[in-house]
Parts: sequence; structure tokens; C-alpha cells
Amino acid sequence: MSETVPEVRTTTGLVRGRSENGLAVFRGIPFASPPVGVLRFAAPQPADAWDGVREVFEFGPPPPQSLVLGPSSNPATGDDWLTVNVWSPDLGAALPVMVWVYGGAYAIGQSGDPSYDGTRLAGEGDVVVVTFNHRLGVDGFGQVEGAPANRGLLDQVAALEWVRVNITGFGGDPANVTVFGESAGAGSIAALLAMPRAAGLFRRAITQSAPGTFFSKPFAVDIATEIASLLDCAPTVEDLRSIPTADLVAASDTLATAMDSYVDRWGAAAYLGIPFAPVVDGDVLPRTPFEALADGAGRNVELITGHTRDEYRLLLAADGRLGNLTDDDAATALQMLAPEGYGEAYPDATAEQLYELVHSDWLFRMPSHRLAEAQVAGGGRAYVYELAWPDTGLGACHGLDVPLVFGTTPLLGFLLDPSEMPDADQVSQLFRAAWTAFAHTGDPGWPEYETTNRRTARFTTELSVTAYPEETSRQLWASHGFGPLR
Repeated sequence: MSETVPEVRTTTGLVRGRSENGLAVFRGIPFASPPVGVLRFAAPQPADAWDGVREVFEFGPPPPQSLVLGPSSNPATGDDWLTVNVWSPDLGAALPVMVWVYGGAYAIGQSGDPSYDGTRLAGEGDVVVVTFNHRLGVDGFGQVEGAPANRGLLDQVAALEWVRVNITGFGGDPANVTVFGESAGAGSIAALLAMPRAAGLFRRAITQSAPGTFFSKPFAVDIATEIASLLDCAPTVEDLRSIPTADLVAASDTLATAMDSYVDRWGAAAYLGIPFAPVVDGDVLPRTPFEALADGAGRNVELITGHTRDEYRLLLAADGRLGNLTDDDAATALQMLAPEGYGEAYPDATAEQLYELVHSDWLFRMPSHRLAEAQVAGGGRAYVYELAWPDTGLGACHGLDVPLVFGTTPLLGFLLDPSEMPDADQVSQLFRAAWTAFAHTGDPGWPEYETTNRRTARFTTELSVTAYPEETSRQLWASHGFGPLR
């Protein structure tokens, strides 16, 4: 591609991006109106058109979000949160499109995170990469009376509708869209697979470490009521619309950090400190993804789903609990989360290993695997993988796969020993080759999953195919329903 200034006409106006590393790059294009004022807690509305050329050089501001992990690194300000970003190798082509949905416990995240830079994925994979922002926390996922449920998911649908209408001008094929995401992003994609509003907006899906947390409507109402009570109001549009977003975020953080005191009332969600998740409201999300896929909702969507081997280890380290767990901690974890016989199935595991295993299984590993089982049961195609590299330090922990998929491996320095960094790029090449091959053809390079041999791709410094490696856990959780939390 020449180094000319790239310009594309969208449905709302002409945008001018930049030529970077042989790609046309556009950042911060509005796909919906700012959800503030009378639009706060509303479904996303179309963005206003503009005259002339709009320069889209910088990421839009991040949506209001939890400050538990500190402020966002994105200095952009304003309320134009609902924006998309595009990396294109060729504006005149009709390339596969890969649309990323970020994670962050449905409370944290932004498309401007450096981990999500689309340069290598687009340039080396010959695909158009799209990232976007969606609402989080109470604004995105709180059950607010008088507002549609799952507004964060509705934002995602609006972004995908923007892609369908506009991506041709950016060199993408609107009939060949792959959505991919990690953690809450993967959970969102699982929800999209079950949502009538999202039907037909993508052809393929990749869920990386999808959580199994979905809330019933009464449960979500109870949590929203507690958050609103901290602000002396009710969880209604009328009351919450007047609350500054910063105050609402602060109240949500206050509840999140005190959820262990609600265990008797809210069970596993309180034990794990989870105040937000997609809500099975009967309208926006009629059923859990597990139910919907088993009934064939994803039959026409090809699916990759998988997880890392050591999912929960990063979260243990973040809490300062790695190496500090007791037998009592393990016993409580088994009581709160585990199916019957869990401890006996791992007779040689230490207390810390049991604690980590059951948290990894409950949160990410077994829900991810169950998506494959449901997809196959519903007559669809699924491919399963596990990241099993490295064996040192935090191991194959939650989130490690994100920089590997995007090729932003220099950002792994805080997780890996320097001696492991060359291997990181090798593993990254395997992921990027598989993910972009899937986007092009629907075949990532290993056999489809079926319930006889359960063939699974295992990512280390090589890609190998094996029987599903977490068979003990699979059998333990086989009869667990993963229904909405109540």
C-alpha cells in the first residue's frame, strides 16, 4: 500500500486516517452517539453525521470503568466512548475481518489498550482488524429499571452493524467477519451467539477463556439495588441518570471489594467478587449460550473455543495469595465451587493446587469447554485448544494469550522471565497463523472437536493435537449445568 493519506467515506461522513507500517489505520471513529444525558442507559443510537473530513488519528476516550486496578492509561477525555478502530492492509481489497471484543470482568477495558494493537495481526495475516469500545459496569451491564438489559452487549451489536455497513470501504468483506475476544470479551461473544439481535452479523467466532458467569434477572436486580443504595437512590433510569458516572463507578467498586460479606446471599458470585455479567433477561439475552448453542443457535457459525492451562494463577498473584493458601482456603473453595468428588479426583494435589484448579475450572476452563460441547450437540462446528506454555513462573495464566494472539509480545515482560521472551514470539506466530487461517477459511489447522476422541490443539512452542488434556475435570463437571446465577 502506498504511503498516501488514507481516506474512507462512512455512512456518517468522510474519515482520514494514517499510513503506518504499510497499513491504513483509523482510530476513534464514532459508531454510535455518546450514551450520556437522555441517552444514558438507553440502547445505542446512531452517531451524528459530520461535514467535511474527520481526522481519526487517536483512540477515543475509554468508557467509565472500575478503578480497582488504577486509572486508564489512555489520556483521552470526553464522552464519545462508542468508537471503532481499523487496521487495513489494502483499502481496495475484500479481506476477512477480525473484530476484537475486550475483556475485563465486564467492568474494565478499552480498545486503546496497547495489547490490542492490530498492526501485526492485520499486516502478517492479511486481514482487516477492528477493535471498539463498549459500556461497562452499571452503565453497560447493571439491571436498571426502565432501561434495556445488557447495554454493553447492545453496544457490541451496534459496532458489528457498523462493520457490516462500512467495512467494505476499509478493504473488508462484510460477509466474512470473525469475532474474537478473551475473558469477559469471550463471554460477550458467547452471549452474542445466543442473541437474536446478533444473528447474521458474523460468520465465525473465537472465545478465549470464556467465563461461565451469567446472571438471572432477579439476581442482577438485587446487585443493582445494593449499588444504588450506596448512593441513596433506586436502580432506576430516573434516579441513576442524575448520578455522575464517577460516583456510580465508585459505588460499584465499593460493593465489589466488600462482596465477601454477601456470600450467604449471593453464593459463588459474592465469593469470587463478581458484580457484573450478562443478564439472561428473556429479551436481549433470552437464554444462556450453553442452552442456545445446544439447541442449534450457533449451527451456522464456526467456533474456536479454548482456555489456558493455569487460568487462575495470575489472579492469585494479583491478590498476593500465590504461595499463601491454606487447607482451610482449599476446603472453602471446594465447598463454594466444586462438584462432588473434586478433592478425591486430585489426591496428590496440594491445597494451593486444588484451590487454583477449582477456580480455573469454575471460572474459565469448564465453561469454555462446555461451549464446544454445546456447539457440537447443536449441529455446529467447533475447534478446541489449550495454551500450555510456559511451565515456569505464572505458567500459562489467564490473559497470557492476548499479546500472543496480537503479536504484542514485548508487553509480556511483566509475566515472563527474559529468557522466555524469544519463545513467546514463536508461540505468538502459531496463534496468529491459526487465528487468521480460521478467519480466511474456517479451518485453524487442526481437526474439529467431536465427543468421541475430543481432539484438541495444544499450544506450546509447537502446535500438537491430543485428546482433551483436562479430562479429569471434564468428567467431574459433566453434569454441572452452568445455568444463570441466582
